[in-house]
Amino acid sequence: MSTTPGRVFLSRIVGQAVFDPAGDQVGKLRDVVVAVRSARQRPRVLGIVVEVLGRRRVFLPITRVTSVNSGQIITTGVLNVRRFEQRRTETLAIHELFDRTVTLPDGTSATVYDLAMEQDSRRDWYISDIAVQAGGKRFGRRGAQQVLEWDEVKGLGGEEAGQGATHLLATMDEMRPVDLANALRDLNQKRRMEVVAELDDERLADVLEELPEKDQVEILGVLDPDRAANVLEEMNPDDAADLLGELSPQSAESLLALMQPEDAEDVRRLLTYEERTAGGMMTTEPVVLPPDATLAEALARLREPEIIPALAAMIYVCRSPLETPTGRFLGVVHFQALLREPPSTLVGAIMDNDIDWPRPDASLEHVANLLAAYNLVALPVVDENAHLLGAVTIDDVLDHLLPEGWREQDDAAQTESEVVTHG
Repeated sequence: MSTTPGRVFLSRIVGQAVFDPAGDQVGKLRDVVVAVRSARQRPRVLGIVVEVLGRRRVFLPITRVTSVNSGQIITTGVLNVRRFEQRRTETLAIHELFDRTVTLPDGTSATVYDLAMEQDSRRDWYISDIAVQAGGKRFGRRGAQQVLEWDEVKGLGGEEAGQGATHLLATMDEMRPVDLANALRDLNQKRRMEVVAELDDERLADVLEELPEKDQVEILGVLDPDRAANVLEEMNPDDAADLLGELSPQSAESLLALMQPEDAEDVRRLLTYEERTAGGMMTTEPVVLPPDATLAEALARLREPEIIPALAAMIYVCRSPLETPTGRFLGVVHFQALLREPPSTLVGAIMDNDIDWPRPDASLEHVANLLAAYNLVALPVVDENAHLLGAVTIDDVLDHLLPEGWREQDDAAQTESEVVTHG
């Protein structure tokens, strides 16, 4: 390999872009595949796991990597796009070896927080060094850190019953929830649950919303009931309702009883609607303002980071009360309209209400037609008395229009077993 540093720490290259020789990005490095042979022999690097378009993870042999530098990995330009399936003799260095407890030469224990790979004189790559931290994995002061050679530590063979995930999660800190969900799907059940145990409730809620239903149910089922209720409270009400709808009525009711009453009330209301209707798809937490609010106030609300882009595309103007079901629904103000008028303008002066908005029993097809006909990414759902019940966003409509199990499918447009990039 050319222009390659003598020793490369994996934490510095995970998430880095992978390029073909022409400089076009083909994906991101997500892990390094190694063969752990024994405690004395350094593991040989077999290749890397690359996340390509469509969030598919594929295997790239290390022999096709021509350069490893900080910030970029360069390949020969050829990728096999079959989904990566880990073999029994293979180990994912980052996902499986980070956070392992090892025994040091002096007999004390430490936790693995990084690994380094090196290229030998025959141009083969091996895991050469292990960066460890003394002391516990999660609590107390951080212990002393040191870098040792592979054969100086013990405990990296086989599985560890109580392996943590602190350092693994550090490599995933900047991942979007959908990418973290994809990473969880690629882990074995044991490792997946260890990661779940260390995610905070809000982050886990975001990830659950991006997982297939069977994985959501599996994860929720192993959580302590109190924690499961807390995670459901952090989820969007419509996603929480969809998840609870996959459980038995007894299990769903038990979790609802543990949730905060105001959160449980929204979810219970959504559970009364059929799945493929406006009521079954809507969220009960749109951005609602009174008609005398200013555009400056509206923009301030839309800047709140927890509001997803589709919901931030529109302000819903209502009489008090402003919690759904609201008082009389008056109209909507599109985000673009907020940018065209002086900040002191009242939202009631520029709102639109010239569309026959759907009722909660409106079909999926009717909602999709309205979004397409009026070029919208969200729309209000109102009852027969013109009270705002919630809002349907385009992502929820697509979720129901796409084939069942679409989250688990690879990029359907990719049919070739190999892709030759521009190199």
